[in-house]
Amino acid sequence: MSSTRRAFARLACAAALLAAGGALPAAAQTFDEAFAAYRQGDYAAAHRGFLPLAEAGDAVAQHNLGVMYYYGYGVARDYGEATRWYRLAAEQGNADAQYGLATIYRDGYWGAEEYAEAAKWYRLAAEQGHVKAQTGLGAIYVGGFGVPRDHAEAVKWFRRAADRGDAKAQAALGLMYGSGQGVPKDYARAYIWLDRGASSWPPADKSTRRFAERERDRIARLLSPEELSDAQRVASAWRPAVADSLAPPAAAR
Repeated sequence: MSSTRRAFARLACAAALLAAGGALPAAAQTFDEAFAAYRQGDYAAAHRGFLPLAEAGDAVAQHNLGVMYYYGYGVARDYGEATRWYRLAAEQGNADAQYGLATIYRDGYWGAEEYAEAAKWYRLAAEQGHVKAQTGLGAIYVGGFGVPRDHAEAVKWFRRAADRGDAKAQAALGLMYGSGQGVPKDYARAYIWLDRGASSWPPADKSTRRFAERERDRIARLLSPEELSDAQRVASAWRPAVADSLAPPAAAR
């Protein structure tokens, strides 16, 4: 069962208990209170709530502690502690923790990048459908970091994430089509994906968004007026295959 289906099952069970006049177990109340505190910015209370659950083996609470140590929310930033909690959750199959652990290894927070470990954990999360891990794994294959360089494999993972609306994956897929790496060169598809990536890129990341826009506009000049019109129509009508909500770094059940 996927993590999303498990989450819905937990919510359904909770609703059934409440409808029957029953109370949720104390541990569930503690998690809910801890998560509410996290959302409200009361990180000290969130840490107090998550810690006993994490120590008892709750993978979601372990992941959330990893997030808090990674970003320094309510605790001193400590990549060692972040790694420890992420790993405990990742080894239980928590995709968010697998992604967090991969990022730590990719960025070399231990003093040097460990791309083979990053690739391992990205793949485990990506195979569970974690969108950002799919994008990260695609980038690993483009650069040949810890794995043999494989543009076709990169395209496969970029496409999965792009279809679900990830802006970085969309722009990367557009670049692959524009250069003919891993796919036959196709300027119309390059324009469509670059336009989608540029349009949905986080506004705060202006420099990268401008790069995607410049590449889109460069590709546009390689298309005939009819081809460009068709590509613009497809790009404007595009919708993600699965609408992913933007969640805070910590996870709810």
